[in-house]
Amino acid sequence: MPGSNARAIAKARTLPADAVVLDLEDAVAPEAKAEARAAIAAAMHEGGFGSRYRVVRTNALATEWGADDLASLAGVPIDAILVPKVDSASDVTALAKAMRDAGIAADVALWVMIETPLAVLNLAEIAASARQTPLAGFVLGLNDLAKDTGIAQLPGRAAFQPVLTQAVIAARAHGMIVLDGVCNSIEDEARFIAECEQARDGGFDGKTLIHPKQIDSANRVFSPGDAEVNEAQTIVAAFADPANAGKGALRIDGKMVELLHLYQAEKCLARADAARGRAIDAQVVESRG
Repeated sequence: MPGSNARAIAKARTLPADAVVLDLEDAVAPEAKAEARAAIAAAMHEGGFGSRYRVVRTNALATEWGADDLASLAGVPIDAILVPKVDSASDVTALAKAMRDAGIAADVALWVMIETPLAVLNLAEIAASARQTPLAGFVLGLNDLAKDTGIAQLPGRAAFQPVLTQAVIAARAHGMIVLDGVCNSIEDEARFIAECEQARDGGFDGKTLIHPKQIDSANRVFSPGDAEVNEAQTIVAAFADPANAGKGALRIDGKMVELLHLYQAEKCLARADAARGRAIDAQVVESRG
């Protein structure tokens, strides 16, 4: 949501999304950035975002606005800062220092956009910097990457598949979340759903969205279905059975199930709980009119 758009910020409090990103970068004109900073700070202090993860996307630190963006977030109750145009691990280190110098709370996470050719080449090193910095997430920026490389964003995104996979592997190697890039085809629901399914099956935690009308489809794709939930519950219950205490592998419904499958089952049930939470939030908002 553009940080300069009061209606959009108000709308963000009602959307059945897991996270809301208030933008100070591309969505805000240079002459409106100061006003947007103040509006975002005021909105975050006002609250009302419920369980939604609160993220602010700043301008890159190297721009004329980056330092002021960070300074405006000192003492502001947010969960993460998303920074674009990060090329290397040294950029992440510089951002971590800038966040500290700006007085941003130590528990605010750092997310970075993976959207430049150098960032792709340096994925492993960037991810490894999470060991010494607040870095906690990757967000793919395929629009900028397409612009800089000439790779076409065609349906299916076959040419980008190596980048998508490497980003997931690098993030997982260091315990980070990773979100797929946006789909620009707002009116092409079939293409959007296909991208969501590709991202889900490719290991992404979710997909970044550019319009509220994309939320319901994304939630359906990334939320586990009834059959998946039932299977996960069966696996969790089997390992919890005292008769199976200490066992590392069980035969369940004709399948060999190991502890790694228990871990996957627990993650599935956590996603199902999150989906139910979104639905409850949406019902509460609707009941309030």
